[in-house]
Amino acid sequence: MKNAVSCSVLLLLLLMSLLSSGQTLGGKAVFNFAQQPNTAQLSALGGINVSNISADVGVAFHNPALLREKMSGDINASFNSFFAGIKNYSLSSAYTSEKSATNFAFGVNYFNYGNIAQTDASGNVLGSFHPSEFVLQVQASKQYKNYWYYGATLKFLNAQYGQYASNAIAVDVGVSFYDSTKGLQASVVAKNMGSQLKTFAANTLKEELPFDLQAGITKRLANAPFQFSLTAHHLHRFNIRYSDSSFLLAEGVDDFRGKKFTFDKIVSHLVFSTQVYLKDKVELTGGYNFLRRKDLNVLSSANGLNGLTLGAALLLRNLQIRYATGFYQQNLFNQFSVNFNWQKDK
Repeated sequence: MKNAVSCSVLLLLLLMSLLSSGQTLGGKAVFNFAQQPNTAQLSALGGINVSNISADVGVAFHNPALLREKMSGDINASFNSFFAGIKNYSLSSAYTSEKSATNFAFGVNYFNYGNIAQTDASGNVLGSFHPSEFVLQVQASKQYKNYWYYGATLKFLNAQYGQYASNAIAVDVGVSFYDSTKGLQASVVAKNMGSQLKTFAANTLKEELPFDLQAGITKRLANAPFQFSLTAHHLHRFNIRYSDSSFLLAEGVDDFRGKKFTFDKIVSHLVFSTQVYLKDKVELTGGYNFLRRKDLNVLSSANGLNGLTLGAALLLRNLQIRYATGFYQQNLFNQFSVNFNWQKDK
């Protein structure tokens, strides 16, 4: 019975991904900010991780199946200082209803792009505007038998760029497996299934949301303080490379024609990360996002550290403090997160 239910859920996720196969990839969809990591631990893990079960309620923001009863009362607050004056603020909290044996969570992830000059087609300054984006969501998860969790997220997305505004509604669905005796964790999640409610311009066609089918596995070593994760994203489409032949030819690169790039297409789906636990209070994290490295390695601006992320955490009894950073060509981001619990009995 247990195997039948788990297989049914996985088949449901696959069916939803096939139904959403018309939805486009990043760069060709609206509300791509919904894919950005909301907390320092997730950023340090390479920006994408759906299998790492943690005491950090923030990691459940992108996979509702990671929401656990031990997170009840937890609050995660995060601040990310990007370059060019971009700021990112995130807040999430969880609560467990013992009566219904259901875990609930609420979260918001907000992006502020600062003050930007508004000009006309000739470059005349007409004033200024303040672009912003946010996702507001509620989540629920339940346990099935001893090893399985399943959950769903309902989210409202909004973007405001001066006089242009748009919003949408979307759903995430995830399944998670955890065997504590073997230190094995695995998850599958289908993300951003939904539709625009309001388009940026009146009487225009609705644009696609950034659908993503992700799967990941995490393994904690039994006799060493290490944990490793491998995450795959955009599994509903094999080729996610962005290849602008016009741009490459303009840069004098013409040896790309006729090549299949099979290996590159495979690794572009992968994010690898590792965590090192120094006793019980210090945690070090490193991650590597292959697609981010490729996207940021513009021909004239390559950086060997693109795609690499790093993080550290101080884990106290009632407080977790985390920091993450990563390389974007010649720039670094700095993200800080704190976790604490508002329930006095925990």
